[in-house]
Amino acid sequence: MAQQTATKAPAKKPVGTGGVFLSFAPWIIFGVVASPSTWEYAALAALVASIVLSGQDMLHGRLRVLDMTGIVFFAVLSVLALALGRGQLAWLETYAQVISNGLVAVVALGSLFTDPFTAQYAREQTRREVWGSPVFRHVNKVLTAVWGLAFALMTVSTWLAVRYPAQDDWFNWVVPVALLVVAVKFTQRYPEAYKARIAPTGA
Repeated sequence: MAQQTATKAPAKKPVGTGGVFLSFAPWIIFGVVASPSTWEYAALAALVASIVLSGQDMLHGRLRVLDMTGIVFFAVLSVLALALGRGQLAWLETYAQVISNGLVAVVALGSLFTDPFTAQYAREQTRREVWGSPVFRHVNKVLTAVWGLAFALMTVSTWLAVRYPAQDDWFNWVVPVALLVVAVKFTQRYPEAYKARIAPTGA
């Protein structure tokens, strides 16, 4: 009896959340640890995480906008913590999380006008010939917009936590975590859902 062997080439993933999460990890660490009394340690921990998680990629010439922004931002915060007195940094102690979330939102949304930041991760998991396709561009614009919107809403939420300390748990934890979960789920499902929707049109 002849032995039949079925071989199938491994499918390419549209956009993996693993690489994106590695870039977001330092920002999440900072958001979790930072408070008026611990933001200096949060900045240092986030800086170390940024260098460790992206160092190997940088050595191979893979410079991602979110990684580079994180290294510069957390390095600046760490230097400010060492160089300035506590009285001079009162505003930063209060708004550290607001500033970090806002910066990610600006970077993400700003990249829509050049190269959507999620495309940097998607290119590592797709064939070069699809990088310029309308589907690839559309999917990454949408995903980048969703992440930018999520962090914009997190910026508002953490600002509300400063204004309304009694609701701190909701605005600093519940809302941001919910927004992250929504963004992750959307990233996992949207690419294939979009491809399935346009498939009958022959696009």
